[in-house]
Amino acid sequence: MNTRSIFISLSSFGAHEVKRHGQPWYARLCHQAQADGVEIRAELLQGKAAECAELAAIVRDTGLRCVYSCPDMLWRADGGLDLEALNRALAYAEALGAPVLKMSIGAFSAGSVASLAALEHRLKASGVTLLIENDQTVDAGTLHALSRFYEAADAAGLDLGMTFDVGNWHWVGECPLQAAGEFSHRVRYVHCKGVLRQPGRWVAVPLQDSIAPWRAIMRAMPRALPAAIEYPLVGEDLLGVTRDAVRSLRELENQL
Repeated sequence: MNTRSIFISLSSFGAHEVKRHGQPWYARLCHQAQADGVEIRAELLQGKAAECAELAAIVRDTGLRCVYSCPDMLWRADGGLDLEALNRALAYAEALGAPVLKMSIGAFSAGSVASLAALEHRLKASGVTLLIENDQTVDAGTLHALSRFYEAADAAGLDLGMTFDVGNWHWVGECPLQAAGEFSHRVRYVHCKGVLRQPGRWVAVPLQDSIAPWRAIMRAMPRALPAAIEYPLVGEDLLGVTRDAVRSLRELENQL
């Protein structure tokens, strides 16, 4: 039986703590916890000149697989393709040695369709694979928005895979099981976070603690896709907590 590679999104350790210690420190911890890969987060970079080189060395020397996540939107509010943001993200992914870049579509609209050719041209010039994530916004995280985008991309001959965030659908009022049925054939990478409802907000939790039908959702995904932990990892024994989370997600594979 094929097994999934287990990644850890470094945002799982909390923005404050990651900015205090730096993503290289947490990447090493993930390697010690026997994760297969890490998702490096643009919003948690500290802007130090040596940071990218240090992260790239850790990825190279440990054999960790790497995804680079950028919060910049591909299409601006005016519907124009943000080539500057895309170029920055691709350049950083290449410098890290990350073969995969994760971004959201932003405000893609009917007027944006013509810019798909420019996106395709830029991606062909890069060795990085772009995956589209369902985020927590109406513009870029609903079934309607993403279906409309993929229909346009397909018509333009642009083959783009998807990062399927199991939990994010709840933030925009969508059914994740319906989304899995709609998009599973496009999925290349899965963000594994469950959800619980607290007064006025959703919170991320381990899949096993989720109110969502996570087993059915995961069964709908293609097998052996890389899966990322993206829920809070905290505790005095952080290495032990992280190691347990990796082991737990591996074990879930046998229960699906």
